[in-house]
Amino acid sequence: MINKPMIVVAAAVVVAASGVAYYLHNRGAQQPVPAAAAPATAPAEPAIQHPVPAGDSALQGPLPALGDSDPAIRDALGEVAGADAVAQYLVPDGIIRRIVVTIDNMPRQKVPVDKRPTFPVPGAFQANGDELHATLDPRNFARYEPVVGVLRKLDMRRLADVYLRFYPLFQHVYQDLGYPNGYFNDRLVQVIDSLLATPKPAGTIELTRPNVMYTFADPALEARPAGQKILLRMGPENAAAIKAKLVELRAIITTAPPPKH
Repeated sequence: MINKPMIVVAAAVVVAASGVAYYLHNRGAQQPVPAAAAPATAPAEPAIQHPVPAGDSALQGPLPALGDSDPAIRDALGEVAGADAVAQYLVPDGIIRRIVVTIDNMPRQKVPVDKRPTFPVPGAFQANGDELHATLDPRNFARYEPVVGVLRKLDMRRLADVYLRFYPLFQHVYQDLGYPNGYFNDRLVQVIDSLLATPKPAGTIELTRPNVMYTFADPALEARPAGQKILLRMGPENAAAIKAKLVELRAIITTAPPPKH
């Protein structure tokens, strides 16, 4: 199993369009103007489901260019989580792009390891048993406790303000990924809902090792999205703490309630 902690941060942009009517007048005698051919109907852009709310006015101001944004967002996150925690856990370069790529891939089967925004948690993955029959060792859960401890203390309103402050850059990166009409805040809410749908295991999680990496022995668990499998590996208490913070964040960045699971 790949060793990757999860940190969720986010943001958005509003798209608008306007039309203009032109009237022509022939020089000389007033004559009726031939009707212009009706323009082809442009395909409708997807409706925005979760428009971002206004951020903290104290954080407003000119944004840096995306390529120069690392120091600014690193400092802003340091004000929320603490400079030491940011230095310890956050990869210092390409921060916004890494966050967007990781969030976008959470509902899929794999999250690109080289694009993650956080450093791996220390220690090796541990399993009880052998390649044919093994179980997830609860000692793995302790490996995630330090980073989850940081997340437990986060003021999600302040974190959301950072997200909203930098939202245009998040939106820009998301569209660059191949979603020219996409809205990143909608994707973030989708990902949060996917993570909140992570099941709570009834007992010990069984594993198998067909190759180098361990996988879940239960095909239904193995088929779940990458983000859910990360939470499953972190243990029920760590997963519950992260879910609670995601519920707080979701309530700030959207007015629609989460779906019932």
